[in-house]
Amino acid sequence: MELDPVLIARLQFAFTVTFHIIFPTFTIGLSAYIATLLVMWASTGRERYQQLAKFWTRIFAVSFAMGVVSGIVLSYQFGTNWSRFSVFAGNIVGPLIGYEVLTAFFLEATFLGIMLFGWGRVPNWLQVTSAIVVAVGTMTSAFWILAANSWMHTPTGHEIVDGVAVPLDWWAIIFNPSFPYRLAHMLNAAFLTTGFVVLAVGARYWLSERHTEHARTMIKMAVLLLAVLAPLQLLIGDLHGLNTLKHQPIKIAAMEAHWNSDEPVDFHIFAWPDEAAEKNHWALSIPNAGSLILTHRLNGLIIGLKDVAPQNRPPVKTVFFAFRIMLAIGFFMIAAALIGAWLLWRGMLFETRWYMRIVAHSWWTGFVAVVAGWVVTESGRQPWVVQGILRTADATSPLAAPTVLTSLVLFVVVYSIVFAMGIYYINRLIERGPQGRAIEPPQTGSASRPLAAAHDAGREALARGS
Repeated sequence: MELDPVLIARLQFAFTVTFHIIFPTFTIGLSAYIATLLVMWASTGRERYQQLAKFWTRIFAVSFAMGVVSGIVLSYQFGTNWSRFSVFAGNIVGPLIGYEVLTAFFLEATFLGIMLFGWGRVPNWLQVTSAIVVAVGTMTSAFWILAANSWMHTPTGHEIVDGVAVPLDWWAIIFNPSFPYRLAHMLNAAFLTTGFVVLAVGARYWLSERHTEHARTMIKMAVLLLAVLAPLQLLIGDLHGLNTLKHQPIKIAAMEAHWNSDEPVDFHIFAWPDEAAEKNHWALSIPNAGSLILTHRLNGLIIGLKDVAPQNRPPVKTVFFAFRIMLAIGFFMIAAALIGAWLLWRGMLFETRWYMRIVAHSWWTGFVAVVAGWVVTESGRQPWVVQGILRTADATSPLAAPTVLTSLVLFVVVYSIVFAMGIYYINRLIERGPQGRAIEPPQTGSASRPLAAAHDAGREALARGS
């Protein structure tokens, strides 16, 4: 069997980006949660907020490090496996990624040191400020990365000169038509992902009757946050879907496995799309529901997959099933959040053990939903790497298939080891939980205390954080 270098290059990028995306997703939400805890600590003086902030900061540090390591590989792949894409789009994508490093990564790296090692060494206002800056930095990073990726889906503000995309209007490039919806959808997904992790950890402690005071705080904060953000994600997703219908209608057709443009869109709860026969098998559907959602009319029509040549269609099964995985998890999140909020309002949350058992095992839901969403987004754009102007087959490097396959195998082995070690260490940190007496940071103006005392306090903080 002859190996296809384009397919292997796509698999390699898909593997590395799938591994990478779960860590920025978690750190974006977790940094905001840590900053919130420290603001509450500074405003109330309650020790448990500080202890929780220190606890989650350790987990954040591990996740952040794994995200950085896995993200570096992605940038190298632009030059190794996707050199023709780099030549074509480098004048646009390159500066956007560079802005991410200059405005976000440097900011995060600088203040992350204070956030991790400032306990007992810096005034409390600086400790709180560093956490806020890191949180802003993670969201700024998402801003630039999503601006670059969104341009690849809805390219604007450029012209093609001698086969190369040249920027004309940076405002139009950055704020391209899909960018605001994708940014809102991704940031909210990050907060939801972290919220369910915090809720699961809190429920796990509560059921085992460990760290109960901290567990109550985590559970309450998570439930209140999720009760707002989970339904909001449904609204953002609907707006994002309508924007996608306008600019990438064939992606929507693949998400719905909709073949004929002269028929209303049924919403298929389940079906088996047959791309060769151009029809669906074993469909369990809600008639016209897709039309109502997408066009807000019961008999509304959208473009069908048959309206474009087979070579210009995305892989229908992949997009169709990934979308339903994301949707199913999304509805679970909404139900879990609203039930939790209702139980909290009725004063029964902490006595309802069946609910605690369910959410204690739901930590993974946000990660799977994010990965499924990225599969929909990226697979749904195929066969284009830059929608409408550069095909994926024309964007790869002229490499032999065995060369790309070798690097893919190495990536799988190395990433599997790194991932296993990281998850193992994070689980150990969670098992230990928030513990130890909190170290009160010095008040503003106390920087003149003896150097030896500062050294001892910092060493004690590091020992407890290890």
